[in-house]
Amino acid sequence: MTMWTDAVAAFDTHQYPMTAEELIEAEGDLTLELPNGTETLGEALSRSAPETFETAEDARLAAYACVSGKAIGRKGYSDRDPVCMGEDGPEEVSF
Repeated sequence: MTMWTDAVAAFDTHQYPMTAEELIEAEGDLTLELPNGTETLGEALSRSAPETFETAEDARLAAYACVSGKAIGRKGYSDRDPVCMGEDGPEEVSF
């Protein structure tokens, strides 16, 4: 299974509006493959505030926003964002 293929397909099989609770009950056991592990769709959506999704796209966006830190590659890494003045940034790593 790819990271989101089954979840995206599952969102499209439901009629909306649909609450997060209803979606978790229906599809919460779907496994999401993340760069640093896996979690279920139910685990991800349970982090959101109780809400009603008007469309499948709303549900997809909520799931993307609610995945855990397992979805982050290397935490604190950015080769584009400089550290703000007065802040200590992460230690430099040489490859």
